[in-house]
Amino acid sequence: MASRPSNRRRAIAVPVGLALTASLALLPGAGTALAQEAGVPAAATAAADGEQLSYVVNTSSHPGTIRRVEREIAKAGGTVVVTHREIGVIVVHSANPGFAERMREVRGVHSAGATRTAPLRAAGTTEVGAPQYVAEAARTSAATAASEGEPMEADLWGLRAIRADEAAKVNPGSDKVTVAVIDTGVDDTHPDLAPNFSAGQSANCVGGVADTSEGAWRPYTDGDYHGTHVAGSIAAARNGIGVAGVAPGVKVSSIKVSEPDTSLFYPEAVICAFVFAADKGVEITNNSYYVDPYLYNCEDDADQGAVVEAIRRAARHAERRGTLHVASAGNSNHDLASDAILDDSSPNDTTPVERTIDPSECLDLPTQLPGVVTVTATGVQDLKSYYSSYGHRVADVAAPGGDRFQIPDTPSGNGRILSTMPNGSYAFLQGTSMASPHVAGVAALLKSKHPWASPAMLQLMMKAQADNPGCPETYDPDGNGVEDSTCEGGERVNGFYGHGIVDALDAVE
Repeated sequence: MASRPSNRRRAIAVPVGLALTASLALLPGAGTALAQEAGVPAAATAAADGEQLSYVVNTSSHPGTIRRVEREIAKAGGTVVVTHREIGVIVVHSANPGFAERMREVRGVHSAGATRTAPLRAAGTTEVGAPQYVAEAARTSAATAASEGEPMEADLWGLRAIRADEAAKVNPGSDKVTVAVIDTGVDDTHPDLAPNFSAGQSANCVGGVADTSEGAWRPYTDGDYHGTHVAGSIAAARNGIGVAGVAPGVKVSSIKVSEPDTSLFYPEAVICAFVFAADKGVEITNNSYYVDPYLYNCEDDADQGAVVEAIRRAARHAERRGTLHVASAGNSNHDLASDAILDDSSPNDTTPVERTIDPSECLDLPTQLPGVVTVTATGVQDLKSYYSSYGHRVADVAAPGGDRFQIPDTPSGNGRILSTMPNGSYAFLQGTSMASPHVAGVAALLKSKHPWASPAMLQLMMKAQADNPGCPETYDPDGNGVEDSTCEGGERVNGFYGHGIVDALDAVE
């Protein structure tokens, strides 16, 4: 879901600027007017003179408690956007600078906090670098040279690395299994995606409320290509056109959560996406992003802690309904199992403040939530990608994400991942954003073969089948003589690969 500087977890490719959308803004004084209509004295709304922000209020799922808390929200100058009753999370807009503090004093409220700070240019996906598009002439040449498979299959080294090309001959996956791409939107008109697209399980969740109108799930512009690229790696059809996905027989859907013009992934949109996926019977979600505006959310901070709790509830709700979440580990080359990490990028919607965090207490969302499959990236040599974050007993599995230092013997000689782009195009990208969909595809193959398997069982099977290359003796991908990261752990489980690189063929045999 869009771009960040290369020394941070996400992308650097898409220039974007932040502005609150119309769905997240009310006319000046609207919060006060609505509160007064509800019978709230003017004195109670006098403080509603700050900037309009979005909040999450976490409470009990008991109907009576929810109704009482909603009344208190109005008294505090807030307007309910949506109430997720099944998880006790209420999304609210308010211009009262003291709204969150006041709500924390309300009986029955477990936590409350702002989901943003202030508008500013920013973005949040897990790709690294600008896309390298495949020219029409190159596509034609590849199609002419192809002796079998898809026209550009020779450049899909990632599929071969996890034996997805062989798996497709055994079982390409079931059309009863859907992987939802929670991202910047998916161009379902792409000829490689249209055959497998599930419109009935797609929506636009920006602002916190699911919009299922026709095409609402599509990218805003061609520059919002991230979700379309991810979708192709998962389930591009084997139809004699372009490329193929890891699981070319399963369905793929789009749940758009990125703000227009900015590609920011705010908590209320991600909460909506998880709840929507659960309600629509989605089996797998792919999450190649982190939740803005904090790279790491510290639970001892009132606002950030409320965000952690709300997203944790939404993710857990979906898991209980049978949905497995797969997420990218990030592109900062951070050791998520270390004692301390320097975060100089948060919050990304105002002025970042340098801070040192403990990653066991300040979480990268959603990848560090319990039950979520955390994915690191590798290159063609099965070596951790130079940018990929990692961590012993934090990383679960690894998959091809591309690496400019690991060059494959392919027609293009491009070490990045080739996949679909809007308007029928194709391009190479690299990042843990590209690794996560490879894992989501393998999870979909497992679910196809074992439809009774719970999310926890799918994760256990995937880990058991993974192939671990073990920690390298030294790790110096750029060859400058300096070890860039330290791999901890043994041959079965370690920080670079978790339980190992996923294996699609084992998933279907």
